[in-house]
Amino acid sequence: MKKAVAILLAGMMVFGLAGCGSKTSEGAGSEAVSAPESSAAAESTVTESTADTQEAESTAAADTGEGRQFVVGFDAEFPPYGYKDGSGEYVGFDLDLAAEVCKRQGWELVKQPIDWDSKDMELDSGAIDCIWNGFTMNGREDQYTWSVPYVDNSQVFVVADDSGISVKADLAGKAVGVQKDSSALAALEGDEKELADTFGALNQYADYNTAFMDLEAGAIDALAIDIGVANYQISSREGGYVILEGTDHAEYLSTEQYGIGFKKGNEELKDIVEATLLEMVDDGSFMTIAEKYADYGLLDSICLGK
Repeated sequence: MKKAVAILLAGMMVFGLAGCGSKTSEGAGSEAVSAPESSAAAESTVTESTADTQEAESTAAADTGEGRQFVVGFDAEFPPYGYKDGSGEYVGFDLDLAAEVCKRQGWELVKQPIDWDSKDMELDSGAIDCIWNGFTMNGREDQYTWSVPYVDNSQVFVVADDSGISVKADLAGKAVGVQKDSSALAALEGDEKELADTFGALNQYADYNTAFMDLEAGAIDALAIDIGVANYQISSREGGYVILEGTDHAEYLSTEQYGIGFKKGNEELKDIVEATLLEMVDDGSFMTIAEKYADYGLLDSICLGK
């Protein structure tokens, strides 16, 4: 009997040990499987992280590297800085400068016409890289990242040469035109508001071409406009219109400077474009481009490199 009990106890111990062995084996097996899975997950994370880094670096390189698109926003009716010529091509001083910058950087130039009063939305959304089109810096210094100024500009009044208007005081009671969201409008609503209050009307236009047609038709008596655009419009019509000058330009509306406007904080792109522009000044190509528009009085306005 005792022998039988001993045998029974021995059998129970064997099964108990077997059960523990099985559990330990299962645990070890589970850990063995878990370790490779954990290692694979870690490797996957590292791979994804590396890929993300490489993608970010690639994107950053694409922003300023060779082969990128450089999208210039411009007013397509603002000669001689940007406009459509007789063949339907967008041309102009600023666009020619941008094309030369792109050529030297290995970029593709995209000329993007914009509504002037929507320029900030276009820039902030990333639809364009910069505003490069007779863009006045004065009064906007803190709104954009600016290049160095390259043109000294003036706002002037254009009238018909037989209008009898020779000084700003003669504009009292007259209908005067101006472009929306322009520097001329800013001057008339700011430093020259007292003058503007004497006008019979101040009509705002989406573009200067339409405004000049109204001047020709007699719908307005004078047009407040950038001097470069004024010279172009007068020259293209072979006379009939004059700029109010006065002694030492006393009859000008205001003076200002043009620069290239980038989204606030985009120093990297600004630095590249500006450095290339300065190279063009040094080797003479900047003035060579400007000379194409000498008939519009542009050469007298150039300030970069002087």
